[in-house]
Amino acid sequence: MDRICLDTVRAAMLGLAVGDALGVPVEFMDREALCQNPVTGMRAFGAHGQRAGTWSDDTSMALCLLESLTGGVDYTDMMGRFLRWAEEGYMTAHGEVFDMGIATRQALVRFAQGTPALQCGGRGTYDNGNGSLMRILPVALYLHGVFGPDFPRCPEAYDLIHRASALTHAHPISCMACGLYCAAANALLCGGEVGEGLETAKAFYRTVPELSPHLKTFVRVDAAVLRGLSRQEICSSGYVVHTLEAALWCLLRAGDFRACLMEAVNLGEDTDTVGAVAGGWPAFGGAWLVSRRSGWRCWQGGRRSRPSAAPLQNRFERIKGTRKGSFLSAVFLALYGGTYKRRFLGGFGDFLQKSLKMSV
Repeated sequence: MDRICLDTVRAAMLGLAVGDALGVPVEFMDREALCQNPVTGMRAFGAHGQRAGTWSDDTSMALCLLESLTGGVDYTDMMGRFLRWAEEGYMTAHGEVFDMGIATRQALVRFAQGTPALQCGGRGTYDNGNGSLMRILPVALYLHGVFGPDFPRCPEAYDLIHRASALTHAHPISCMACGLYCAAANALLCGGEVGEGLETAKAFYRTVPELSPHLKTFVRVDAAVLRGLSRQEICSSGYVVHTLEAALWCLLRAGDFRACLMEAVNLGEDTDTVGAVAGGWPAFGGAWLVSRRSGWRCWQGGRRSRPSAAPLQNRFERIKGTRKGSFLSAVFLALYGGTYKRRFLGGFGDFLQKSLKMSV
């Protein structure tokens, strides 16, 4: 527990949701059109006809994954929650599913027809959309809390990441993109630089014969390389590598959360997912958002200064379980006193609106 600030979990998910909601109204718009009419805050209607502040499949599926992890790692439960989202509107903003990727839809159909959870994800080259990357952040938080800050050096951690991706996207490129993202997020959580995390993950992948040939696909997923690229050289399509590059480029280029998300959604094309991936960096977007509410100074000199979890520590000690899988459950009990769904999900839309009026 002492490895991760309690509020970081909430903060990261809020950052993801804010980026997602900013991008929803302008999804599919091209960059030239957004240059003429850039996003500067929350909009209503647009591409999906939704109210301002409405999040999409990115946030809904991330919340499903997060909620599942409160009971431990159970891939069938994860897929069951994804299916509830698709069929019932579970974890949606307004009880309605209005956006779903092709690969995700196909995987859920397989699962509904009885295919085991870990065999549902598409394995072809054309199955490398960003549908697993957009929801993988809870796994990074879970691994940081359970395995510790060195999890990107543990093969078992990558196995969990890859399996979580493979529920809907099982091609090595999708799985590796999720691994790179989680390692970068972990580096930021540790107060380091994103490039350190990327290199740690690449060093691991070089040791895995079936994955190392795919590293050439990620040659631009490098902090030094991305810093040298212009806006015109960044693609923001739904291809998982493009999304990862775009989100990293925005993170490296921007000086604060608002600038990062404005850059992300104004790249055009898959705006909600690029926004979600960029906003979910736990040491950048979310911690900054919460800092505006709590008065913490969480962004100093390009690095995060970790807020203290001391006020919640004693409360956590009284309720935590002994199973590793109970980690996130204990986190949310500590944060919300056992009323997570009512106080967090129930008021999430209103909170987004108020937060964005204040911070974006």
